[in-house]
Amino acid sequence: MATRLPPALARLAAYLVASWGVLVALAASAHAALGAAAAVAAVYTTAPLVAFLLRRGAWRRYPTAAFRLFVVRPALYAQLLLPVVAAVALVGLLVGAAFGVAPAAGRWAAAVAFVAGALVLVAGWVGSRRLVVREVEARVPGLPAVFDGLRVVQLSDLHVGPQTSRHFLARAARAAAALRPDLVVLTGDLVDDRAEDVDGFAAWVGELQDAAAPPLGTVLIPGNHDVYAGWAQVAQGLRRLTTARVLVNDVHVVRRGGASLALLGTGDPAAGGGAGARRVVEAPGGTESAAVDLARAFARVPPGVPVVAFAHNPALWPDLAERGAALTLSGHTHWGQFALPRRGWSLASPFLEHAMGGYQRGDALLYVHPGTGFWGVPFRIGAYPEVAAVTLRAAPAAGLAVGEARPAARRAA
Repeated sequence: MATRLPPALARLAAYLVASWGVLVALAASAHAALGAAAAVAAVYTTAPLVAFLLRRGAWRRYPTAAFRLFVVRPALYAQLLLPVVAAVALVGLLVGAAFGVAPAAGRWAAAVAFVAGALVLVAGWVGSRRLVVREVEARVPGLPAVFDGLRVVQLSDLHVGPQTSRHFLARAARAAAALRPDLVVLTGDLVDDRAEDVDGFAAWVGELQDAAAPPLGTVLIPGNHDVYAGWAQVAQGLRRLTTARVLVNDVHVVRRGGASLALLGTGDPAAGGGAGARRVVEAPGGTESAAVDLARAFARVPPGVPVVAFAHNPALWPDLAERGAALTLSGHTHWGQFALPRRGWSLASPFLEHAMGGYQRGDALLYVHPGTGFWGVPFRIGAYPEVAAVTLRAAPAAGLAVGEARPAARRAA
């Protein structure tokens, strides 16, 4: 008996066959060689997707940089272009049929859609390299005067992996150092999807710490991709290979002149849990959990001490605010990697309550960072890779002032 595909895979297969079928047929109607070339392109860019799905979202071997560049990336770009080009080609066929030139009209429509789509993808690639810095001022009632002016440099969503440019990472480290941080925090999605990438990430963290030399050190928290990569292995690697502080449902209290400030790092909802809940993930030589446990974290905050929280997913902010976090720094959304900042809109906005920029609820503040790396294909328009400097200010009333992004210097001054 033949094995039936799951309904979702069956629908995907039908869509791919129909979309590529239209484009191959149009190419073949012009010349047999063009049709053969289109068929080869269809197989070359679809086979990796099929293999990935059949392996339930995993590659058999570690995806090298060459594999990402010549196999994965063409497949992803093709899947982004395919629905647009196929749909426009169909419209061209229908319009051309009214004038008796259906195949020619379909080919021209497909060509125009392909060129326009390719230009957008090129613009997105350029945008993914356009590193910016941003100043954010957080006014915190009750902040001890000795912490007024404390600068927290935030990077987020680096997604370090085989696709990551080491030159770009070096630029990000220089940009962070130029902001003269007291503390550096990386708010999750440190690696992309493989625990093996911790080695490269850790080496870069060392370079970042050498360049920025933050007196209060560097804090790391998990994101959903660190969970997918296997948090137990990722955390072990981070602790073994870096001197950074890994905060997961934990608190580090900073003291100056008899005053204290609590730095609180959360787990991530991708690992399960919530306020008062825990899920332990077994790891060789011990246990490691990335599940959210806000009750455990806040139990470690000394009474009366203001809290600056680091939570990869901004969905945790309402609970953090309710428990007394004065300021929360998050990432995760990437601002959809396509945004219109002046209008306060991004591709993430229709789906998330807290998608981009600054928010305030009573005395609680939130800044959602657009990310410093990218996920999937290198594509960013309007939501450029960022290094943010968040300056804490003692003030009678809470408030958040988010400055304009400005280009980061390409070379050290």
